[in-house]
Amino acid sequence: MTPTITALYAGLAGLLLLALAVLVVARRRSAKIGIGVGDDRELERRVRAHANAAEYVPIALLLLLLAELSGLGSHWLHVAGIALVGARLAHAWGLTRSAGTSPGRFVGTLGTWLVILGLSAWLVLRGAGIA
Repeated sequence: MTPTITALYAGLAGLLLLALAVLVVARRRSAKIGIGVGDDRELERRVRAHANAAEYVPIALLLLLLAELSGLGSHWLHVAGIALVGARLAHAWGLTRSAGTSPGRFVGTLGTWLVILGLSAWLVLRGAGIA
């Protein structure tokens, strides 16, 4: 079985991570900051938006892959994949706009956590022979 659904969302997440990296590089070039963030708050937000995605996306994709390989229905896989990509877009948008609280950061964080929680719970139940 080829995990085509996970491949779709992994590809989209990869494009998002690359776009966030481009935003970091562009700000580094314009601010002439080669390493670290100096005292540039915009660069700091861009770095954190990229890093936050790099921290959460791999585990979410691994869980999505394991769920797909373990037989979770394609409908639920798409729900999780769309929610993950949408949440990461919302988080990146919110964090690149403001270092404080924002609707984008809230929705992005909550959505990402719910995807990880839902897939983790299903995998635990599946592993225990309950699902």
